[in-house]
Amino acid sequence: MAELTIEAKTENLDEVLAFVNGQLEKYDCSPRAQMQLEIAVEELFVNIANYAYSPEVGSATVRVELQQDPASVTVTFIDHGVPYDPLAKEDPDVTLSADEREIGGLGIYMVKKSMDAVAYEYKDGQNILTLKKKL
Repeated sequence: MAELTIEAKTENLDEVLAFVNGQLEKYDCSPRAQMQLEIAVEELFVNIANYAYSPEVGSATVRVELQQDPASVTVTFIDHGVPYDPLAKEDPDVTLSADEREIGGLGIYMVKKSMDAVAYEYKDGQNILTLKKKL
């Protein structure tokens, strides 16, 4: 398991992506799975940066755990911001045009569709969002 704790600021996104990709390089991760993970990590980290502590700035921890049999990765985001379960929001109606849809929710919808499992819990004053992806 590897862990990075960093200020939850959008300027730190590149460092977070480099950290996650560095862990994925230890395995034979397909380009498709890596791209899906990058999109999910970007979506979730930027959401934490923009909303968890607003208008203040706090920290976020990104934990990467690689499993061998079967090959998979678990990425966990932990912050001490405002309690918020992004999975509780109803999925957007993607059959509607962009003009007809309500604003928001499309990013987390894409995360849920591209990962094998996504879970949220609020525990000990922390938001804990976990992604799991088979490699």
